[in-house]
Amino acid sequence: MSIAIRPATGGDVAAIDALLRKAFPDAGEAMLVQRLCVDGDMVLTLVADDEETGSLAGVIAYSRMAVAIGDKPIAAVALAPLAVDAGQRGQGVAEALVRASLTQLADAGAMLVFVLGDPAYYERFGFSADWARGFASPYVGDYLMALPLQGGAMPCGERGAATHAKAFAQLGGEI
Repeated sequence: MSIAIRPATGGDVAAIDALLRKAFPDAGEAMLVQRLCVDGDMVLTLVADDEETGSLAGVIAYSRMAVAIGDKPIAAVALAPLAVDAGQRGQGVAEALVRASLTQLADAGAMLVFVLGDPAYYERFGFSADWARGFASPYVGDYLMALPLQGGAMPCGERGAATHAKAFAQLGGEI
């Protein structure tokens, strides 16, 4: 299988929605993406196209966050969701999406990325619960991880709030 990673377009909306509804046990992630877009909080959405079939193999989305360190705002985003078509799993699609998106975010000046997910998966990209500790968030715990993007440099100072876009609150605390 050969995939091509590219920014999502308006023509991808239906395919992204369908993929998210198939990939997760309920429509929560699909609704999250819709709300983030409507609210203007989506920062980056990349898709992976299966070049052989022309179908959507995967999607990754990032939304803006309000994050402060030492009472100064930090350019931060939240990774959610990441989804791969069931027939394409285990073939490197998710890894390609994560790596390509982190590069684009770093190039755009993002300082910090948060994710709420399985440490066994996300630690391979450098995410760590240690980077997220000390931030005030309703998601605090071992599954809330962060990754500093600018050469691994974390700004110094007291960690303040790490607030996800308002659409996350509508998930009932689940991502």
